[in-house]
Amino acid sequence: MDLQLTGKKALITGASMGIGKAIAIALTREGCDVALCARNKDRLDVVADEIRKASGREVFTIAADLTRAADAEAFVQASHAALGRIDILVNNAGSAPGGVIEHLSEADWDQALQLKFMGYIRCLRHALPIMVAQGGGRVVNLIGNDGVKESYWEIAPGAANAAGQNMNKALAGQYGRHNVSFVAVNPGPVRTERWEGLVKAMARDMNLSYDDADKLAPRSIPLGRIAEVEEVANLCAYLASPLAHFVNGSMIEIDGGQQKSLMDQLRDR
Repeated sequence: MDLQLTGKKALITGASMGIGKAIAIALTREGCDVALCARNKDRLDVVADEIRKASGREVFTIAADLTRAADAEAFVQASHAALGRIDILVNNAGSAPGGVIEHLSEADWDQALQLKFMGYIRCLRHALPIMVAQGGGRVVNLIGNDGVKESYWEIAPGAANAAGQNMNKALAGQYGRHNVSFVAVNPGPVRTERWEGLVKAMARDMNLSYDDADKLAPRSIPLGRIAEVEEVANLCAYLASPLAHFVNGSMIEIDGGQQKSLMDQLRDR
């Protein structure tokens, strides 16, 4: 299938590893030129070189901490100057600490909201006027299934995700008249570099061994495993394409049909 992405210009946040890196690879494979940001410039540059060699596409990079409004503005404006357009914005940067409320500090809650939610807002504030002026655009918000499949051991990610999902639907209603459409992608557990830390948090909060905690998420998914980053990236590439532009304000889970209530049942056995 031709996704009609050749020559499109895409901005991707949090692109130095995990899902963001996989999305950058998928979009450049389909013919996009990309601008990437992350906090770690050295790691970002390694990824950019890898993608350039594999795809032959233009890859612009800038270090940015999206908890800072000035960094978000610099990323969007510099990327626009380098690429000439912003056809696609993929908001991906950020994670929120897992854990039950008793173990979450004020700093944990601030991290969850400042990066996972406000980082998206900061980029959108500068990208949307550009998209409107050029006659349209596409926003893909990587959010997470915690916002619609609540779990008390992921209460901070759930709060940030629910805010993001509300924002995705609200802005879809506002900007559709400008030919700018939005879609939210809600992954469940994904095998990224963060997975080990999440399992350790579950083991701590549920008083389990690491090995037992590592089995909980796969056993709550009918397919019996967690997702790979490439599976999420392939979905995002399609949703970012003109073929899916009419999918507006929707939320799409990619979690293998996870039933989080099973994690409690399995823990107590």
